[in-house]
Amino acid sequence: MAESVPSPLLEEPAWRSWLRGLAIAAVAALFLAYLGPFDTHGFPFATRILYWGVLMLGGAVWGRIAGQWIADLPVFAGRLFLTSAVLTLVIAAPGVFAVWDFTSVVFGQPLLVATLPYFIGPVIAVSAVMTLISMAADRRPRETHAAPGAKPARFLDRLPPKLKGAELYAVSAEDHYLRIHTDRGSDLILMRLADAVGELQGLEGAQTHRSWWVAKSAVTGADRGDGRAVFTLKNGVKAPVSRTYARVLRREGWY
Repeated sequence: MAESVPSPLLEEPAWRSWLRGLAIAAVAALFLAYLGPFDTHGFPFATRILYWGVLMLGGAVWGRIAGQWIADLPVFAGRLFLTSAVLTLVIAAPGVFAVWDFTSVVFGQPLLVATLPYFIGPVIAVSAVMTLISMAADRRPRETHAAPGAKPARFLDRLPPKLKGAELYAVSAEDHYLRIHTDRGSDLILMRLADAVGELQGLEGAQTHRSWWVAKSAVTGADRGDGRAVFTLKNGVKAPVSRTYARVLRREGWY
């Protein structure tokens, strides 16, 4: 059961995210070395291990750096497809030249400009797959925090007149609208949840489901139904918790 007063959510240590990304890259390198795609099957396995290991681990490091930069840009907030597409291109752009050059070194092939275009498709394909795998592995609930001395959440200015000054419990998506749950009842406004979560910064809470944001102080209990966790809020409303986020929220003390 969560406490009735807000407490800071614990961020996942950066080293753990990096280690997970490198582990995924290492497994992918072994898999590709075994398969020998893109005409690498004719070379010794040790050479393929070296080739794919350097490329995949190097790509993972660059992808992690680029991903952290992209994640800080507001335009990508809540836009998984756009984020993955842009990140794929950011990884692949320098990757094409790196793979072209490294292939020449490892396999003793001449470095010809005419061969460069042949690397574009494979590099983009591998970058896209690895980006999607890494984003799925790193997927976490979008969190909002109440920092001491911070300005009130901008979202509170959007509350309808009858809810002004109310304690916000949760926000849930209903088609193109958001239902605002408070201690004074609920009402609808026209807005996307992804945009709302960005404006909820300043309140301690998290996205518990793709269609729900919940204030941590509003949670009075947690139950399981059909194998899924459900939060009970102060007003008795049940807020679903997706399996994707349940483990993270449990680790951070929500229930």
